[in-house]
Amino acid sequence: MRQRIEGVTPPYAPETDRALHRWMPPGVTREPLMLFKVLERHPELASRMRALGAGLLVHGRLSAADRELVIARVCARSGCAYEWGVHMATYAEVAQLTPDQITLTATGTPDDPAWSPRQSALLRAVDELHADARLSDAAWSGLRERLGEPEALELLVLAGWYRTIAYVANGVGIEPEAWALALPGS
Repeated sequence: MRQRIEGVTPPYAPETDRALHRWMPPGVTREPLMLFKVLERHPELASRMRALGAGLLVHGRLSAADRELVIARVCARSGCAYEWGVHMATYAEVAQLTPDQITLTATGTPDDPAWSPRQSALLRAVDELHADARLSDAAWSGLRERLGEPEALELLVLAGWYRTIAYVANGVGIEPEAWALALPGS
């Protein structure tokens, strides 16, 4: 499939250049992500999205390990090779995911022995949310045994946010970045 909306291209107008660099983490020298270039076709929407995205990624209460596991699972379950690959290439090491666990975010179950009880609870919650946008009492209890109320709320928003990102990336047909990891099975 050909990408349905092309991203903005250089040379960028000064305002677009500033906006694209606000999307990228400080000190990153690579070209802004195609997802960000596509979103900049609608600068007002991109600006509103950037605030929540940055808040979840940089200023959230969930640990990097919890956050990235949730993001990887949401993206994998949504078939979003683009975002899964970007996050696993960029954050898997920070999240202390082993190569086997990286693969299992896409191919495994919450009960796989590679996961700790905490990781299993997070994965089970994502899987249930993905299936029908609800959590069973058992999945909620599993989360609450390991997360405080604010962190549990954040997990719900994080999972929903990355489902939204998957809708955008998949709906537009954004091809994976050349440096990103390949989603197992895609």
